Amino acid sequence: MTKYYSVNPKFYISVDCIIFGFSGGELSLLLLKRNFEPAKGEWSLMGGFVQENESVDDAAKRVLAELTGLNQVYMEQVGSFGDVHRDPGGRVISIAYYALVNVDEYDRDLVHQHNAFWININEVPPLIFDHSEMVEKARALMQQKASTEPIGFNLLPKLFTLSQLQSLYEAIYGAPLDKRNFRKRIAEMNCIEKTDKIDKTGSKRGAALYQFNENAYRKTPNFKL
Repeated sequence: MTKYYSVNPKFYISVDCIIFGFSGGELSLLLLKRNFEPAKGEWSLMGGFVQENESVDDAAKRVLAELTGLNQVYMEQVGSFGDVHRDPGGRVISIAYYALVNVDEYDRDLVHQHNAFWININEVPPLIFDHSEMVEKARALMQQKASTEPIGFNLLPKLFTLSQLQSLYEAIYGAPLDKRNFRKRIAEMNCIEKTDKIDKTGSKRGAALYQFNENAYRKTPNFKL
């Protein structure tokens, strides 16, 4: 190691994951009730330190898999958080990522082992360190991207009703959407296809089930909701 590196201070690098899920018309966060120090007994995001032989992206994927058992999950970097006194345990610079998880697919045993719980996005308790700021920035980024790219479908089952789709986007934006205008936009996009299947859980008549066609989107990437 050259002198240039050896005379400079060394820091810890960590990753923190803001994990979003959607169920019952509600957007939720997967949070830990910490059973370890520092901040034992308080709420936090899932995180971990970057190891010597892994990139920050790989570290975030590993942390997510350790908590949920999921791989190949949609993730995006939120940014870096490096206030000098952000972590009482030491000098730690954190890289935050948000992930969109289908709540029907994660490993419930793993989540239970980590003492993690789904919390409604509108009922999130105070979080340790700067985790609340991470959540705010992650949600703003998700809202921005969800309006022009089909990332929201990562939160839905493969088959969904138009009511479920509208409910999802209302949860993402935190505001009601006009039903007529919403369905007009859906009809204008060829990547959201009606199937021959019916969901009868809500009524005897049932509602048509739709699916997202990724190939059609790639051919004509026009998306606006």
